[in-house]
Amino acid sequence: MKNRLLDKPYRYILIVIPVILFIAFLIPMKDAKINPDLMRYTPQGTESKLNIEKTEEIFGKYDPVIVVFEADDVIDKDVLTKLSAIHDSISDCNFFVDVISVFDSKNIRSEDGFMLVDPAIKLIPENEEERKEVREDIKSNELAYKLLVSEDFKYTVMIINPEEDYTDSEIVTRIEEIITGIWGPDNYDMTGMLYLRDEVQEKATRDLMILMPLALLVMIVFLFISFREKRGVLLPMLVVLISTGISMGLMPLLGYELSLIAILVPILMISIANNYGVHIISKYQELNSLHPDYSMDKIVKETVNSLSKPIILTGLTTIAGVLGLLVHVMEPAVQMGVVCSIGIAFALLLSLYFLPAILIGMKKGKPQKSFNGQRSSPIDKVLKFASSVTINKSKSVIIVFSAIFVFAAIGITRLEVSINNENLMPKSHSIRKATSVMDKFFGGTKTISVMFEGDIKSPEVINDMDKLEKIVKEFPQTGNVTSLASILRIMSEALNDPDDPAYGKIPDTRDGIAQYIEFYNMSGDPEDFEKFVDFNFEKAIVNVQFRARNMKEYNEIAYTIHDFCESSEHAKFESGISLVEKDMAISITEGQIYSLLVAFGAILILLWIIFKSLKTGLIGGIPLLFTIVCNFGLMGWFGIRLDIATSLLSSVAIGIGIDYTIHVFWRIKSELEIGKPIKEAVDICLRNTGRGIAINAFSVMLGFSVLFLSGITMLKSFGFLIIFSILLCLLCALILIPAILIRIKYK
Repeated sequence: MKNRLLDKPYRYILIVIPVILFIAFLIPMKDAKINPDLMRYTPQGTESKLNIEKTEEIFGKYDPVIVVFEADDVIDKDVLTKLSAIHDSISDCNFFVDVISVFDSKNIRSEDGFMLVDPAIKLIPENEEERKEVREDIKSNELAYKLLVSEDFKYTVMIINPEEDYTDSEIVTRIEEIITGIWGPDNYDMTGMLYLRDEVQEKATRDLMILMPLALLVMIVFLFISFREKRGVLLPMLVVLISTGISMGLMPLLGYELSLIAILVPILMISIANNYGVHIISKYQELNSLHPDYSMDKIVKETVNSLSKPIILTGLTTIAGVLGLLVHVMEPAVQMGVVCSIGIAFALLLSLYFLPAILIGMKKGKPQKSFNGQRSSPIDKVLKFASSVTINKSKSVIIVFSAIFVFAAIGITRLEVSINNENLMPKSHSIRKATSVMDKFFGGTKTISVMFEGDIKSPEVINDMDKLEKIVKEFPQTGNVTSLASILRIMSEALNDPDDPAYGKIPDTRDGIAQYIEFYNMSGDPEDFEKFVDFNFEKAIVNVQFRARNMKEYNEIAYTIHDFCESSEHAKFESGISLVEKDMAISITEGQIYSLLVAFGAILILLWIIFKSLKTGLIGGIPLLFTIVCNFGLMGWFGIRLDIATSLLSSVAIGIGIDYTIHVFWRIKSELEIGKPIKEAVDICLRNTGRGIAINAFSVMLGFSVLFLSGITMLKSFGFLIIFSILLCLLCALILIPAILIRIKYK
C-alpha cells in the first residue's frame, strides 16, 4: 500500500495536503502572545498563590520595581538634588501608586520630652558640616540606615510600586525615562519581578525572531556539507518547516500562551524533525551508489521499505520521551509535551510520505563516493575509527564508560535546584547587579510577609509579632524585619530615657500601645501605618527581608516562619513571591522526577515490544541511563542548577537519543539475520547506518547550538546540556552498545 501511495496521482495528494495544513496552522500564529510571568508556571491554586491574593485584598497589589543608585557619596548635594527630583517626578506620575525612598522615610526622635516624626532628610546639605549632620541622622535612623541607604553611603534604593492599569513595558519605560532624564544612563540598576518579566518578554521575542531562522540556516549549511546534494538539504528542511509550523500553530489553537519554555519548541522541532528525513536521504544515497542500475522509482521505494519500520519505531520512542512532559507539574512543560509530540508525529508522516513523494519525481543524483569507498569524509573516518575501537577493544570501552558513569553519579549529590529567578539573566545584567547590591548592603531581595489577625493594638498580638522578629533575626541571612512592633519599639526609644525600664520596650497595655500610635499621628502621617496594618487595626503584617543563595538557606527561614505560624494564635499565614519561587523549585524537582520516570519507563517497554526481547530492551536502556546520570552529574560538578528549562532536559534528551540506539540495533539485527558474524555486522552498521546517525546527531547539536546566542541564561544552559546529552547518546549508540553486543555475543 505504501508503494502504491508513491505512484501517480496519489503522490501529488501527499505533497499538496501538508502544504495546505502548513498554511492553515500558520494563520493562528498572528494571535499568539508571549506570557513572561514566571509565577504562572506553578500550578494554580497552590497555597502560596492563594495567600498572596489574600494579602493583596487587604493591603493592595504590591509588585515593585527596585532601583539601586550608586554614587561616591549619596549625601552629596548634587546627588541628593537629583534623587529628590526623581522621587518627586515618580510621585507625581499617574503610572505609580507610591515610591519609597530616603525622602519619604521617617526619623522618629525625641525633643524636649516629646516624640517628633521628621523626614529622614529634612534638607539637602549645602556644606560639609550639614552633610555630616545628615549622615549622622541617617545612621541613627533604623527606618533608613541599611534599609534605604547603604552602610558605606555609596548606594541608595527607591522602591516603586506601579499602578495596575499599565503594561510592564510601559512601567519600565516610564521609570527609565524619568531616571535617565535626571540622573543619566549610568550608575543605576533595577530589579524586581515586574522588571524581570519585561526583560524576559523582550529577550524571548528577540530569541524567537532570531534564533529560529539562525537554527535553520545552520542546519542547511551542515546538511549540504554532509550530503553534497541540494535535495539533501531541501527535502529534510521542508519536513522541518511544515512540522515546526504545525507545532507553533497548535499553541494558539489550543489556547496556549507562548511561555519562556515555548521558545524551545521551534528549536526542538527544527532539531528533531529532520531526523527521519536525514535517514531517508542517507539511505537513498547509499542505494544510488551501490546500485547505479536502479531506477529512481526503485531506489525510493526500497528506501521507504527498508526504513519505514525503524523510522516509525524511532518516532514512537521520541514521542514517548517527549510525552513524559505530560506528567510534569509545570503547565508550560505539559503544553510543550503536547505540541512537540504532535509536531514529531507530523514530521514522521512527512518523512515517510511527503518527502519520498517529492524525491521519487526527481532525477537521480550523482553517486556519493563515500559509499563505495572512493572517498572518505571526516564523518566516514570517525566511523571507521569507532568501528575499529569497538571491535578490537570492546572490554576497554565498557570499562571506560563505567568509570565515567561512576564519576558522574557522585556529581549528582551536588545538584541543587535554582530558587533565584534573577539567574535567568547574565551576570552583567542590571537585574543581577542590583540583586547583588541588595543582598550585600540592604538585607536581600527575598521577602516573606506574615499575616496577623486579632486586636492589633493588644499587647498579646504585638508581642507575638515581636517574638517572630526576634526569632528570624537569629539567622545570619536575615536582613531586615519591619512591622508595627518594630516601629513601636523605636517610638519607645524616642519617648523614654535610656535608663527608663520602658526604653526600647513595647507597652504592656492596650492603652499604652494606642497612645504611642496617637503620638505618632500627632507629629507624623497616619498613612505611614497603611503598609503594616489595616484601617480597623484588625490585620497586620510582619515583613521579613533576607538573602538566600540556595534552598538550604531559604528553608532555614521559611520553615521557621511556617512553624511559628502553626503554633501562634495570631499569625495566620505567610505569603510572598519568595514562597511562590519555592513552590516553583518544588514543581521543577517533582516535574523532573515524574517526567523522567514516565519517559524512561515508556521507552523501555517500547524497546521490549519492538525487539521482542527483554534483554534487548534493557540493553537499549543503557544509553539513556548513562546519559541521564552523566547529565545530572555534570550539572552537579559544574554548579549548573536545576531550573525551569533544565527540568525538561531528560525527557527531551532520551526521546531524541534513543533513536540512534534503535537504528544501530535494527541494522545489526538485519545483518545477523542474513548470517553475518557479530563483529562484521557491527562494522557494516557503523560504516553505513552510522553515517546517517552521525549526520543526524551533529545536525541536532548544531541546531541547539544557536541557544548559546540567547539573552536568557537558562536557555544557554539548556542548549549546552542538550548538546552534551546528544553527544553522549551518539557515543553510546556507536561505541558502547556495539561493544556490549560483541562481549555478550549478541544474536
